[in-house]
Amino acid sequence: MEDSREALMIGRSSAGGLVRRPLSPHLQTYRWPVTMLSSILHRATGIALAVGCVLLVWWLVAAAGSPAYFAFVQGFLGSWLGVLMLLGWVAALSYHVLNGLRHLVWDTARGFEKPGLNTTSYAILGGTAALTLLVWVVGLARWG
Repeated sequence: MEDSREALMIGRSSAGGLVRRPLSPHLQTYRWPVTMLSSILHRATGIALAVGCVLLVWWLVAAAGSPAYFAFVQGFLGSWLGVLMLLGWVAALSYHVLNGLRHLVWDTARGFEKPGLNTTSYAILGGTAALTLLVWVVGLARWG
């Protein structure tokens, strides 16, 4: 065998004989087009939204509970980690909503041309940054 990968290419057929099987390239082999990134981000932001909902429920339970517990939760959410988590939640919500709107357009069988896919992927990334910034600027101006 020339290198260690050769050993991984040996397998058995359903009849039990030895066969050479191809190896799937690793993720680092692939070039990451923006459409692949947007697909992965859509799934990741869905998970981040679920985690953010746990934070929201924690805050609501604390608000319904004692003032001391609510002050504790408010203190955590006001810490650097809490603010970072809230910022991430707003960014995830912004991205997921904008990409969800793109999926609604796709449901009408439009927007599948390759240049359009790349353009909307970049637009969603830029829109996410703008919408997140807008929400935080308005929120801080109103409640900060």
